[in-house]
Amino acid sequence: MRKAAWGAALGILGWSGAACAEAPGLAPIPSPQKAGYDKIREADLRADLTFIASDALEGRMSLQPGDDAAVQWIAAEFAKAGLQPAATDAKGAASWYQTVPLVEYRPNPAANSLTLRLGTAEQSWKAPEVLGGYRDDIDLSAPLAFAGYGITAPGVGYDDYRGIDVRGKIVLVFEHEPQENDPASRFNGTGNTRHATNRVKALNAQAHGALAVLVVAEPNRKHPSNLERYTRIGGSAKRVPPLPGQALLDDELRIPVLTVSDTVGAALLAKAGMTASALQTAIDSTVAPQSRLLADTTVSLHHENTSRTRGVSANVVGLLPGSDPALAPETVIISAHHDHDGSNGAEIWHGADDNGSGTVGVVALARAFMANAVKPKRSILFTVFAAEERGLLGSYYMAAHPLRPLATTRAMINFDMIGRNEEPSDQTTGLIEIPKDTTNRLNLIGATYSPDFNRTVQAANRSVGLDLDDRFDHENALNVFFRSDQFPFVLKDVPAMWFNTGFHPDYHHTTDTADRINYVKMTKIVKLAYLSAWRFASEAAPPAFVPDPSGH
Repeated sequence: MRKAAWGAALGILGWSGAACAEAPGLAPIPSPQKAGYDKIREADLRADLTFIASDALEGRMSLQPGDDAAVQWIAAEFAKAGLQPAATDAKGAASWYQTVPLVEYRPNPAANSLTLRLGTAEQSWKAPEVLGGYRDDIDLSAPLAFAGYGITAPGVGYDDYRGIDVRGKIVLVFEHEPQENDPASRFNGTGNTRHATNRVKALNAQAHGALAVLVVAEPNRKHPSNLERYTRIGGSAKRVPPLPGQALLDDELRIPVLTVSDTVGAALLAKAGMTASALQTAIDSTVAPQSRLLADTTVSLHHENTSRTRGVSANVVGLLPGSDPALAPETVIISAHHDHDGSNGAEIWHGADDNGSGTVGVVALARAFMANAVKPKRSILFTVFAAEERGLLGSYYMAAHPLRPLATTRAMINFDMIGRNEEPSDQTTGLIEIPKDTTNRLNLIGATYSPDFNRTVQAANRSVGLDLDDRFDHENALNVFFRSDQFPFVLKDVPAMWFNTGFHPDYHHTTDTADRINYVKMTKIVKLAYLSAWRFASEAAPPAFVPDPSGH
């Protein structure tokens, strides 16, 4: 880890101990939890976030000195709070760092291409008709198969790969999932399920023997494509040169995933016997696959990178052992991510809300639990993940290499953007309704996968008084469910919820700065997490996980 930037940045850190007054009419804080609850103070959150989002940390880009400084600061605060290091280093010694080996790469869009061969006819496309990156260079030719939405979901009786052999082939799949605008859909009504994200589809294709995945937006969609939604954000999404790609060095996903335009998708389906729109209509109307091999259709992919380097980041991990010998082996995770989008020299993407707010929230909770004389029965693993902005890489790494068994991980509270009032922005306009007053509002994301989890948080909120909102569990245009570090653990059947205050015009812009945070609300959110986590770590019956939530 690099230390120079950290040392320079610590010079601006200040501390304050002013307490946040509680509103009348709220349920009292149980006396065994009161000392820790009172330890969560607005002034401390403000001081910590002013440091984490400062110019000195240069936007905390993964594998850059500013993010390394944040990593070291988190570890130092965990140590001062009195946690135990939860990882081990290469020599077997206790460590605050679960190292995350990464590959950083920069695609060469001028050279990269997709070529379609229909019999003897040939057509090629480059960016922006074909987009995506992969850590390795690729030269690959294979027959093409259409695999519907690319989903295998036994729990809802649906499998796009039933009756089709895609071994040694490239597969084309639609984004999202069937019937997503039907409130009664088996696929969680109008909300996303864990089957709808491209990574899960790619892993499914890989498991069926496919060599690569091409993704095209659903032709009958009622929302922007994933790519269109992303470009609407602006800010770092349109940086020149683009942000580099990063990938796990030993990622379980070992095949490339590229996004193609509607035009390319239509051309690829020339031999399908039906148009793309008709294929989607047939699937959605019957919830029956329309997958097929495409006769006389071959695709060649050429992909190269202008640079490719290795580096190491870290998940910062501290443990509070449970006080009950029988329950201490079980785990509650409290998490956030420490990285953001860095700088281009002249400009800094400060990432105060995203996700400086979550980072200092986890640190505040570590101090609060350790300051409380009474400790919860189950163990709490405080985790601040690496490289979330590059694709949830730190959380995917921990989910694949857990420090404590996931089978006995009872709940996970993830902080990502807990500091702002939700406001209309280019990303959300026309896609989701935003309440007029969001000054006291917190979005809970993932409740459909654990109603028990949701009930516990709602009960804890009687002592805090936030306005709790589950809108993002019932929409499908913004892909919110997939976009933070709780998701890799949901894929492992861990009851997990993302605490989030919503999007705003400063999201992924240089103007996401510490002076724009609603610290009063942020303090209440951290206190809600404290009370909720205490319950998860102490109640006799932990929340149950629902593998396949359905619509209503």
